Amino acid sequence: MQIKISTRHGHLSEATQDKLRTKAEKVVRLFERLQAIEVTVDLERKEVPTVELLVSAEHKHDFVASESGEDLLGCLDGAVHKIEQQLRKYKDKVQDHRGPGLRQQNPTET
Repeated sequence: MQIKISTRHGHLSEATQDKLRTKAEKVVRLFERLQAIEVTVDLERKEVPTVELLVSAEHKHDFVASESGEDLLGCLDGAVHKIEQQLRKYKDKVQDHRGPGLRQQNPTET
């Protein structure tokens, strides 16, 4: 799986990028069939950075979450939480796609 970190209107240190990468990798534990994670940090307003998370999964469109706040890592945590909620909902939907099973009728019932 590929993790890409990009920055708009500024630059992040290697240490910060490693922290972002580590936190973004936690999404994989929820859903194994992920192909790519893209983290975009917008530093246009440095006092309120924005983190956007784009997750690509097999056979599905991308999952997207965005979070703004005063703390960069806190923003990433919020975006990861939103993605986790979307992945849980999708995973439940996929696992329940067959609907309720057919009940076998007991010949003595009728």
